Amino acid sequence: MADFDPLATGDRVPGHFGAPDTGVTLAAATIAAAWNVQGDPARPGFAAAVRDAFGVDLPLRSNTLARSEALTALWLGPRSWLLVAGGASPLDDHPARRDAIDAAGGALFDVSAGRVAWTVAGPRAADVLAKGCPLDLDPRAFAPGACAQSVVGRVGALVARCDDTPAVALLVPRSYARDAWQALCESAAQYGAVVLPPAPFGRPPPQPAAS
Repeated sequence: MADFDPLATGDRVPGHFGAPDTGVTLAAATIAAAWNVQGDPARPGFAAAVRDAFGVDLPLRSNTLARSEALTALWLGPRSWLLVAGGASPLDDHPARRDAIDAAGGALFDVSAGRVAWTVAGPRAADVLAKGCPLDLDPRAFAPGACAQSVVGRVGALVARCDDTPAVALLVPRSYARDAWQALCESAAQYGAVVLPPAPFGRPPPQPAAS
């Protein structure tokens, strides 16, 4: 029996639910800012303008991401990327940075309010996600630095493995966040789940000590 109801208390309240073991951990990944960059990477000066503005290289290979100390840049399409900051970052003074990207032939949009994110980790994380996500999330198929647009349950999701820790980040539309959270909780209960305190996007939360 669950020690608490994560659907009633919300994902920001730590606790254990489901089976007595701890097979998976769930944590909100806080997003301080998220901007969408669009443009032609083959256009002279565009990629350099983005690098100068934000200090991160755009990932040009499909379904990959790039990182700096402050930002994660996720490939959305051949001419579209999502820049996500979990804390302090160059995602400030949007009008000035928008003008700089416009001058390089691109476009910049503030989409900070559009998504919420979670980090899913633990020895049964892949099993939990496999119930609602068709991607092969085995690290051999979905290696660190990979990202892809898929679904969690019936909700569209951007899935990312930001580094070599055994954790997967999920970004979902804010308007469908409760549906995605419910799907995660229902899938995780079988293995025992711990909801951890929130941590900035791109930084996996500290995992509970093994019992």
